[in-house]
Amino acid sequence: MTLLRDEDLAAAFDHASRSYDALVAANPGYHAHLRRSVRRLGLPGRGEGLRVLDLGCGTGASTAAIRTVLPAAGITAVDASAGMLTRAAAKPWADGVRFVHTPAEHLADAGVDGPFDAVFAAYLFRNVSDPDAVLRTVRTVLRPRGRLGVHEYSLSGRRADRAVWTLVCRGIVQPAATLLGDGPLYRHLWHSVVHFDQADRFAGRIGEAGFDQVRALPLPGWQTGITHTFVASRAQDPQDPQNAQDPR
Repeated sequence: MTLLRDEDLAAAFDHASRSYDALVAANPGYHAHLRRSVRRLGLPGRGEGLRVLDLGCGTGASTAAIRTVLPAAGITAVDASAGMLTRAAAKPWADGVRFVHTPAEHLADAGVDGPFDAVFAAYLFRNVSDPDAVLRTVRTVLRPRGRLGVHEYSLSGRRADRAVWTLVCRGIVQPAATLLGDGPLYRHLWHSVVHFDQADRFAGRIGEAGFDQVRALPLPGWQTGITHTFVASRAQDPQDPQNAQDPR
């Protein structure tokens, strides 16, 4: 099967947006894991004075996790799927949250400008055509020493973890999604994880893109070895003009 990319993937997410929240709600720990990953960013307090970019916000589950952990932060949430973004924006949000329709690769074209104190990306990187380019884009919108958090399906490399992932997808997720008319998207889900970087390789990719203090942290429950939080800091460049302007 060919992986879905770009416009084809956005269209598949548009179609699935109507039932997406119901499907993820059936995943034990889904929302708690997102909140855990946001906490792993290590941002101070309630997020007062901080700007956070939610990259690939979908229907807003990651946005809600950021809002819960950092209720005082300003959040810019972006997604390439108009259908998913419409669902997200229709939910009740307090002040300080805005939604922007744009692919992760074209933030500047959509007026999404840094510097942000943190970028959080949930279930995004295995879905983009060029993860290195997206990481470079993320680096440009982060302030020096700004934090990156990636919450992603990225296998540990153990055969047992791949077997569990395949069992869950083929035995539970794909049959349910097929009944809802979204079989192609969830077949893509299985393939996208199997073909994506294993956790150690993705951590290395983050470091190669200009980040340091990179850590790959497992999540608990059945997703141990399947889903990880990757946290890192934007490496500080002595030549960076932002250094003179950023007191932190």
